[in-house]
Amino acid sequence: MSAQPNMRRGFGGGPMPGMTLEYPMSLGVYDKYEEAQRAVDYLSDHEFPVQNCMIVGTDLRQVERVTGRLTRARVALGGVLSGVWLGLFVGLIFALFSTGKESWIATVVSTVVFGAIFGLIWALIGYAATQGRRDFTSVSQVVATKYEVLVEHRYAQRARELLTQLDPMRAAQAEADARVRAAQEEARRRAQQQGTPPPPDGTL
Repeated sequence: MSAQPNMRRGFGGGPMPGMTLEYPMSLGVYDKYEEAQRAVDYLSDHEFPVQNCMIVGTDLRQVERVTGRLTRARVALGGVLSGVWLGLFVGLIFALFSTGKESWIATVVSTVVFGAIFGLIWALIGYAATQGRRDFTSVSQVVATKYEVLVEHRYAQRARELLTQLDPMRAAQAEADARVRAAQEEARRRAQQQGTPPPPDGTL
């Protein structure tokens, strides 16, 4: 199984408290998050110290779901609504701290109207700036296509023994893959020492 010491470092090269492991080793790679979750849950049910485990999403990709057509009228309506909410919020704050004799209702109404006008103008300016290059609305999300379960190296052997009981076929395949990778690494190391080209992946 692979060890990944770099997991001790966080974004920007700094440590991330609570999101690091000491020399993590892979327990398996799963196609679905539910499968990785099931593996960790099985370890937990057998009193394994799961606080030493991590589930890491790998092979990330961005998915954008188109939700509808974007028109000038829709942009204008969205701008007005956003402006109304902003104006209402500001108006309530002004009314709350106002010491004058003028009606707080008039203050709220005036800020709502101003917010609606400002939101309308701002939204139309933003829409015009796109010059029709993005006439649709969408939501996007970064998702993982693989999920790897990692564990600190000193607990790796015990975790593998437990997961073998959960899914013997997967455990046997993972063990075989690990042996192949280890043999490939050893062949590359020997090739480097002898000054010969390393063997391609998939061959020994």
